[in-house]
Amino acid sequence: MLINSELQTRSNSKCELCAATDQLSGYPVAPYDDESTDHNIVVCDTCNDQLTYSDRTVVNHWRCLNDSMWSQVPAVQVVAWRKLNLLRLEGWPQDLLDMLYMEDEVLAWAKSALGHSDESYITHKDSNGTFLATGDTVTLIKDLTVKGAGFTAKRGTAVRNVSLVKNNPKQLEGRVNGTQIVILTEFVKRAN
Repeated sequence: MLINSELQTRSNSKCELCAATDQLSGYPVAPYDDESTDHNIVVCDTCNDQLTYSDRTVVNHWRCLNDSMWSQVPAVQVVAWRKLNLLRLEGWPQDLLDMLYMEDEVLAWAKSALGHSDESYITHKDSNGTFLATGDTVTLIKDLTVKGAGFTAKRGTAVRNVSLVKNNPKQLEGRVNGTQIVILTEFVKRAN
């Protein structure tokens, strides 16, 4: 999409995400696909490529969102929020998300176009506040009586390849002594 003069002026002829000045184009922010300056941002080819094809994402490129997420342009805020959410398990994007303030309408725009509800953005943290991801190994920090299984999972037990409970940020699932159990995140710490 060609950049119209309003977009060019608003962006100071720079990518509104990473501030690059070469190979700029307009990028429509879903669900909109029109020529409105309210629904488009100016991006460089690198950002455009990574926004269009998620398998080409270079995580460190998006550290630029540390600056651009403070833009006064709602469409830029929406794109920054979406990209940070996709990368949140890297650690630093979640820190930026925790600082990011968006008006309710802008946040609704960011969430609605992705077709996700608030549950999609639930994050799981261990007892130390470290983010957990599916497949992580955690260590129990206290003895836990496993109801119905007749044993106690001892403190220090490593639980490998955990699964996160989708609708509850305080629970995860894993195997202990060959039994699949639900564990509260407050009783685990992520193994290094």
